[in-house]
Amino acid sequence: MTLKGRATIYHSVAFWLGTQFIVAGVCFHLPDFIAARKMHFCMQCMPMSNLMLCGMALILTGIPMAAYGLFPVRSEEKKDLSAGYQLHTLDDARLGWAHWRLLLVLAVALIVDVMKPATLGFVMPGMMQEYGINKSTASLLALFAMIGTTTGSVLWGIMGDKLGRRGSILLASLIFISTGICGTMPAFKWNLCMCFFMGISAGGLLPIVFALLAEMTPARHRGWMLVLMGGVGSAGGYLAASGAAAWLEPIFSWRILWLLNMPTGLLVILLSRFIPESPRFLLHEGRVEEAEKNLSRFGIKLIPVREDAPRETLSHATEFKQLFRKPYAVLTLTVCLYGITWGLVNWGFLTWLPTILRDNLHMDAKIANHLLAKSALFALPGCALVAWLYGFWSSKKTMIIFAVITAAVLAGFATFKPGDSPELFSLLTVLLLVGLSGMIAMLSPYSVDLYPTKLRATGAGLSAGSSKAGGIVGPPAVALILSAFPGLAIPALSVAVPLVLAAGVLWLNGKETSGKRLEELQEIEPSAVGAE
Repeated sequence: MTLKGRATIYHSVAFWLGTQFIVAGVCFHLPDFIAARKMHFCMQCMPMSNLMLCGMALILTGIPMAAYGLFPVRSEEKKDLSAGYQLHTLDDARLGWAHWRLLLVLAVALIVDVMKPATLGFVMPGMMQEYGINKSTASLLALFAMIGTTTGSVLWGIMGDKLGRRGSILLASLIFISTGICGTMPAFKWNLCMCFFMGISAGGLLPIVFALLAEMTPARHRGWMLVLMGGVGSAGGYLAASGAAAWLEPIFSWRILWLLNMPTGLLVILLSRFIPESPRFLLHEGRVEEAEKNLSRFGIKLIPVREDAPRETLSHATEFKQLFRKPYAVLTLTVCLYGITWGLVNWGFLTWLPTILRDNLHMDAKIANHLLAKSALFALPGCALVAWLYGFWSSKKTMIIFAVITAAVLAGFATFKPGDSPELFSLLTVLLLVGLSGMIAMLSPYSVDLYPTKLRATGAGLSAGSSKAGGIVGPPAVALILSAFPGLAIPALSVAVPLVLAAGVLWLNGKETSGKRLEELQEIEPSAVGAE
């Protein structure tokens, strides 16, 4: 049974009951957190209460229950009917309120998605102090989180192609809510475990969000809209993380930054009523009636092309391996290299920036958080420039330019000294955030343009996973470098060089996508597997 044509919730009782179990399970951890307020919420070595254990049991029960409500077992054979319908009506449509509303809701989801990994840099100083651990040990937190997000990006991308875009977003949000209990863990090892699962859930939102929006946006607006949303999501997520750290951490300690997973995840669930399933995915699944209902919400009619259009029988076997075969292999490796180098900078350098400010540049923690929050706020307008260049000039050249600019800014950081003015540091941080926000804002839109419908979320998931894979290597590598070379110079230069290499590879192997229809991009390779 679907929910008013939204083609997602098949067993509403199971889904909503599972959701309540998950929320209740997180709430069961709050009394122990509140009880520690007299010790400034220090919970180190506190025993796990029976209430907390019951909460974990509720969460472990609620997640599969909600998943069953979203994805019942369907054994019937499906037919790909997309070739029999004209999608020019979708690509040539005028932007309306429904498009803007969808853009706004998905931007909120991206901000939530980016906020959690960005929070890593702000929790580590307080965590090191409470647990009495050094930088190398603390870097394991980022390592586990990045392994989780890398795994989650790939797995959720595959799930988005197999089970649907909207349902995958909902399930990822529910798992994300459950990881709010990270903020009540009494031992560092529990934080490592919960950070891994938080990474899996957070890694799932980004590729599916971009695949869905790409398939719902008119072709001439797709590039700039996706990049603008990616930039706002990236810069907005870092702004939300730094703002929460500056505002709430002094009152509730670093633990509140993890507990925010519950309200932010719930916000995505509440706004999901405005998220439709992708009509292209529904046609690919042979669900024509549901595709028509979803298109009608945007004032678009689904027009048949011909009765004798070919019908492809869908295989349930994984298509992941197709990303590494012709005609996609070179493009896949190119975008993955671009993503990995971004991850090295973002997770390897930016994650350690608050710690470097406090330990090596001797800046007060509160001042450092406010400085980073202010820099993130000033970086937001840069998203509009990235969107304009990508959408109306060149997708490939814009990606190359921003990689080179980011490398140049890192070279500027390498020359910064403790006695230099905070204004100079703010300027470099703003430029770094603009560069990084631009790079990640373009990576997923570029990826979804390269692949057909049945590979789109999987391809976007792989590219998103590559950006997190840089985070697996980056934090421990920079922690090791900081131990030998305190300060900004060597860490900044060590992550700048791979950026220049990635820009060169993209220049040689990249593909221009701006202004082209998704089907047109695939017509270049008529023999491609899964051509639309």
